[in-house]
Amino acid sequence: MTEPADPVGGKTAAAAQGMLHAWWAARVPDRPALYTAFGDRSFGELNANINRLVRALRARGLRPGDSVALMCTNRPEFLEVLYASARAGLRLTPINWHLTGEEAAYIVGNCEARAFVCSAEVADRAPEAAAGAGARSADLVRIMVGGLVPGFEKYTDVIAAEEGSDIADPVLGTQMLYTSGTTGRPKGVHREGAPPSALATVNFCGYDEDYETSTDAHLLTGPLYHAAPLAFSVALPALYGVPVVVMDQWDPAETLRLIERHRITHTHMVPTMFHRLLALDEATRAGHDLSSLRFIIHGAAPCPVTVKQRLIEWLGPIVVEYYAATEGLGTLVDSHTWLTRPGTVGRPMLPEQVKVMVDGGGGRSEAAPGEIGLVYLRATATSRFDYYGDEGKTAEAFRGEYFTLGDMGYMDEDGFLFLTDRTANLIISGGVNIYPAEVDAVLLQHPAVADVATIGIPDEEWGEAVKAVVQLQPGTRASKKLAAELISFVRANLAHFKCPRTVDFVAELPREDTGKIFKRKLRDQYRAAAGKPSDK
Repeated sequence: MTEPADPVGGKTAAAAQGMLHAWWAARVPDRPALYTAFGDRSFGELNANINRLVRALRARGLRPGDSVALMCTNRPEFLEVLYASARAGLRLTPINWHLTGEEAAYIVGNCEARAFVCSAEVADRAPEAAAGAGARSADLVRIMVGGLVPGFEKYTDVIAAEEGSDIADPVLGTQMLYTSGTTGRPKGVHREGAPPSALATVNFCGYDEDYETSTDAHLLTGPLYHAAPLAFSVALPALYGVPVVVMDQWDPAETLRLIERHRITHTHMVPTMFHRLLALDEATRAGHDLSSLRFIIHGAAPCPVTVKQRLIEWLGPIVVEYYAATEGLGTLVDSHTWLTRPGTVGRPMLPEQVKVMVDGGGGRSEAAPGEIGLVYLRATATSRFDYYGDEGKTAEAFRGEYFTLGDMGYMDEDGFLFLTDRTANLIISGGVNIYPAEVDAVLLQHPAVADVATIGIPDEEWGEAVKAVVQLQPGTRASKKLAAELISFVRANLAHFKCPRTVDFVAELPREDTGKIFKRKLRDQYRAAAGKPSDK
């Protein structure tokens, strides 16, 4: 037995220099670090490629503080760029690779990229995205993974020209992620430094700290460009030397197969994934050995109570929920506690971290227990952020040390937070507030419903009317009779004023790549059809 894997000792010091993978490569060079559809990496191989890329970027003129934009699928090279930026003192901005060339160009320009790295899957959009650098375009470093277009260097050639020994003078870099843009243009969440995360100071995931005997393995289910996978499926497993199995695209049956094959112990998911796993037939669900699983963390969207209850019944009390965002930390709750308060997203991770505020009396005050208001999270001096280049949006989000994501909810008398919905999703019909998440949760209990988005549509008499847009289970046929049945089903479970007046059926709901439904797109479609302006 050699030194223990100490989360507040040597590894944390190495991470503070961007050298965490060098720390692991020196101890377990042959241990698998990544399993991906595009090739695997041991810790030794991963660390060497990180060093090669640092040297290559420096040779092309990048210096600490410069920005790198990365538009790449779930390939091992994504993580090499991520870690090389952290080791070279660069500010990395991952970009959603599903964006159009024009949308990506906005982010490349807004983040002031000095280098643009992308994968072959976006080759058709890469030149337009790179052009977003504007006046910097002529000097922009362009590198492509898995393919090549004019004006770009080939990633394998770039790193092959360098050697892989550890960098002698590492400088810790930062990340600037962009919000999803569901209520307008994406916003860069910018911090001057890399604030310590409360999640990194304790082993709240329960990873085995004895790295010599550990058999832990993590399944990465989401897109690497998103904040949650980067935190829970990349940063935390790396701290404990845990191999990460990277899914290229999420699929429920493939998820079960990978859990069994790699003896997965930990994973991060979103509620839509739970619903689709539970929708698998009993033979498929029972046909895989999932006994290795001991920790599932989830967030990104409210989870219907019945969905989570069924998941815990199936897999056991191993489900932990968080409420947080790119901007900062919020709450946390384990299965045992959640079962005593179904629907809660937990208590604040830190004292005074979360408040619910209401307007009234000429100002804004803290809500009483059970009173619905706007949820605020705290950003201390070490974790405060700004929306890059946009003082107005930054000022709009903050109230002193606290900022809001636009979510609404309430605290119970014991300090547990319950979310109702986003202010952007709120339906006001006849002057009454209706929270679509309530309707969604009921409809998801109907056996015909695969997924649903309840929205408000323009209505001359009521201002807005409640409409449910439903994606049906495979093999289920849409009909007027089924629509009426779904409306009756909701009326049997909710107050009638909350119930949808109409139901539309669609083959596929628009969604973000985290799994969240893109309700703004739906609202805009219906507003356009009614000749109303969008809600951007």
